[in-house]
Amino acid sequence: MIACLLIPGFELRAALRAQPRLATCPAALAPEAGEEPLLGPVTAAAEAAGVKPGMRLGEALATCPPLVLVDRNPEAVEREWEGVLRRLEDTGFAVDPAEQGVVYFETKGVERLYGGVQPALERALAAIGSSWDPRIGAAGRRFTALAAASVARPGQIMLVQEQEEQEFLEPLPLSLLPLPSDRYAELEGLGLRRLGELAQLPRAAVAERLGVDGRRAWRLAQGGRKSRVRGRKPAFELAEAMTFPDAVGNELTLRRSLGSLLERLLARPERAGRPYRKLALSARLVDGGSWRRAVTLRDATTEAARLRAALGPKLQELPAPVLELRLEAVELANHTGQQLALVEPAGEEAGSRLRESLRQVRASTGTGSVCAVVEVAPWSRIPEARALVVPRDD
Repeated sequence: MIACLLIPGFELRAALRAQPRLATCPAALAPEAGEEPLLGPVTAAAEAAGVKPGMRLGEALATCPPLVLVDRNPEAVEREWEGVLRRLEDTGFAVDPAEQGVVYFETKGVERLYGGVQPALERALAAIGSSWDPRIGAAGRRFTALAAASVARPGQIMLVQEQEEQEFLEPLPLSLLPLPSDRYAELEGLGLRRLGELAQLPRAAVAERLGVDGRRAWRLAQGGRKSRVRGRKPAFELAEAMTFPDAVGNELTLRRSLGSLLERLLARPERAGRPYRKLALSARLVDGGSWRRAVTLRDATTEAARLRAALGPKLQELPAPVLELRLEAVELANHTGQQLALVEPAGEEAGSRLRESLRQVRASTGTGSVCAVVEVAPWSRIPEARALVVPRDD
């Protein structure tokens, strides 16, 4: 079976690890700097006071004056999420993280080890720990597993058998579908509130009214496609950090520190000569928060000058003086060199550049982000029904 482990509000929970006293107070994750003033996840106390995720900051403070805003801490979130994934991997599961707080895995390979599906999922919950309030849903399809985890209580395991999937999905709300907010309003205006009501409509009519979003939503309301879970590649542990005795805000000093970190990272023998494709630059700020930026290189390289040129401008985005600067290798390229041909076959250069571009996009946005259009019904009068968009991972 495919299992989905869900930790609601993971970003807020990770930020509160350093401030546990706020977990029982009305608190919410502060809006992103420079973005629209909308709240992130909120605590149970804040929700009980009428504050909802996505609410405007002014409205939330008027609704709950003692509301505490928690600064975003992307470095802590990334560290805690990596710890969750590694604990699952140490238990024997091949994980496929969808986003921070949502991860898929299959139980097929470990059912005999733990004595069945239920004991295997209980072992996964025990590996995560009760402090995160995780919940697990398991079914034959990804979306059904996610829906089951979404309605489960903290610490609960909800199993949905294949023959019961459609009956289970019917009464669930449309908010489980990954749709833009305006699409939800449009569906509610048509009198649709539940997944079962959407699934009963003709597919062609939904696609004609809502386009690609509607066709995908209709398919998910039917349970979605069956697909295997592909475990992620082993995570790299290549990182260098520099701690300052006093807070540093001078860009020249930070650039020199970055150069020193690059030299140390390039000298690490663990990379076995492979060039860097994706790097992450993070910092611990003087006010207690953190900052993180990831950079995907156009061409994987080990040239210090090119790496410095790609990472240096990110230092200008630092919102406050820095106490610690950290450079991490997120992904390495597989090749250690490039074999050149005396005469390139016709079209080979364009093909190799296309493949390299696809690898760059995949490294930046994750597995399944590169898709191909496959014709399935070219005779159809409905444009959306003539072809399907399927992930391309080759």
